[in-house]
Amino acid sequence: MKPYLEELNLEQRKAVLQTQGPVLIVAGAGAGKTKTITHRILHLIKEGVHPNEILAITFTNKAAKEMRERVYELLTGDRGLNLPVSAFPPASHHLQASSFPFMSTFHSLGVHIIKENAEHVGVPRHFSIFDKADGKRAVKEAMERADVDPKQFDPGKIQNAISRQKGNMVSESRFNAGGGRDYFADIVGEVWTRYEEILKKEKALDFDDLLLKTAELLQSNKEVRERYQKQWRYIHIDEYQDTNKVQYMIAKLLAEEHRNICVVGDADQMIYSWRGADITNILNFEKDYPEAVVILLEENYRSTQTILTAANRIIEKNVMRKEKRLFTKNPEGEKLGLNILHNETEEARTITEKAKELIESGSEPREIAVLYRANFQSRVLEEAFILKEVPYQILGTRFFDRKEVKDLLSFLRAALNPESLGDLKRIINIPARGIGKVSLLKIFAGKEHELPVAMREKMIKFRALLGRIREVALKEKPSVTIKFIMKESGIEPTWRDGSEEEQERLENVRELVTLASKYDITEGEEGVEKLLSDAALATDQDELMKDKNAVKLMTVHSSKGLEFDQVFIPGLEADLFPHKRFNEDEINDSEAEEERRLFYVALTRARKNVFLSYAIVRTIFGAQKVNAPSEFLNELDKDLVEGEEYEAPRGVKAIFIDF
Repeated sequence: MKPYLEELNLEQRKAVLQTQGPVLIVAGAGAGKTKTITHRILHLIKEGVHPNEILAITFTNKAAKEMRERVYELLTGDRGLNLPVSAFPPASHHLQASSFPFMSTFHSLGVHIIKENAEHVGVPRHFSIFDKADGKRAVKEAMERADVDPKQFDPGKIQNAISRQKGNMVSESRFNAGGGRDYFADIVGEVWTRYEEILKKEKALDFDDLLLKTAELLQSNKEVRERYQKQWRYIHIDEYQDTNKVQYMIAKLLAEEHRNICVVGDADQMIYSWRGADITNILNFEKDYPEAVVILLEENYRSTQTILTAANRIIEKNVMRKEKRLFTKNPEGEKLGLNILHNETEEARTITEKAKELIESGSEPREIAVLYRANFQSRVLEEAFILKEVPYQILGTRFFDRKEVKDLLSFLRAALNPESLGDLKRIINIPARGIGKVSLLKIFAGKEHELPVAMREKMIKFRALLGRIREVALKEKPSVTIKFIMKESGIEPTWRDGSEEEQERLENVRELVTLASKYDITEGEEGVEKLLSDAALATDQDELMKDKNAVKLMTVHSSKGLEFDQVFIPGLEADLFPHKRFNEDEINDSEAEEERRLFYVALTRARKNVFLSYAIVRTIFGAQKVNAPSEFLNELDKDLVEGEEYEAPRGVKAIFIDF
């Protein structure tokens, strides 16, 4: 047996050796999928395939970089290869070389193809790429041109609607040719037309165009399509379960001629439907390619058998999946821990104390993670880690650094200090009030009297709002003031029925109400000043270093692709995990399955230990809510879990529910 094959298990070896025709590698969590893909690329080259005939696509820059580095090490370390080392770029090289496999993200692939065929796409080779902020600016300009009121229609919501359509292979012309739409769709269509005019004028494409234009080019231009089909005879797609319709189409078109397409993924880890990922792409692979060879990678190299058994028990209840059961040669391991706490403060304290105990027993802080379902849960956890002086690093944005939290606090600061121009500038158009830059310059220059009558009226209303906020802040409890700002500013009405992103923002500002309630013991000015002071001090902490040796705090979504020795999963309560949106009575079957996949992903991040917890009472939107345990806890067999007896809360006299 060839040396590089000896380090693979039987199923990995099958995947490496099956080089011809379509191959579906169902790779369970921790089953060594990257190792399998990189060894497959090495094997193809050793069998005589030229490196530049190999294409490997994944979803993140981090994953693409890791794949390039591993392939580089394999190729330069194999003495049997006749290719000179000088033919390969350094492992850290971000450019593609003609003598090296093309490995990148889908978006980088799109840029490559569009630049090589710019004249067919209708853009110059050096076209601009709009990021999300650029796109939102253009959408706002398009709304002005279409005479669409940003007070009535949120630009972010329209931007997301356009993005979702492009991800579904729908162009602006096709969208506007359709009939039988609702009023909002008509508005999207009008804005979209003008948005495309702006992109064309600025010679730009947005992120979604990098994929849509590539797919359209491959679909419509036979010469271009055949050129790339001839160039890339062997195609690899990682995380195939996360592909949307346009990514699926790009892969399908490129593989159409030779059908040497190897896709790697796991339906059980598809957690991005809100981004447009379509689980049917991986589930229907065998329908698309009836001759496909299916290989299951079920041996896990990461976790204990107890953790895997728990994960198997959870995920087997899903219907939209391909049957598999993870196993390992690792030790059986300890049972999953379960803590039932009175409230979120007790939960955070218990997690922090356990993390401190693990660190004192020899665990590296960086090998401990707390994975929560919703971003707002991070606030109370951060407080506990600071109080106990346990080093932590939050992946994502810190609670007080989140835009929506800073916006709301700026309303309070501006109300109390009208001379705070920075806060005025931040909130003057939140939600949109149509006060432009020229008007702002005049206002800040003390020339408000020179404004047109209509603009002066807007400023009078805005200052009246700040006056009402000030009046409430000086006499009411801080939590009441925050609720008042949410309602009167228009933030809550705007986001209540908005997009997934807006729902998350609303959750975060609701959590600010919960935080503010801690200052309610002091009504009026002293309470809000203390709240603002504490918030400023928390924000001023040193920026977290990427490689800091600290406990990691993050959402389950952010943990995808990562692994840790010890994993805490808090908030296992009905309506929180599985998660229910504020405006939903129940979640549907598809959402329920995705929530179960999220819990599966959380469990399988752990190598050694998992600690589960839930709070009987959790304060949400400033009111205490009595919770039932998550259904996931009921799905775990008792022989897999050990927990402590629930103790009555200390110092709590009453539990109330305020709807």
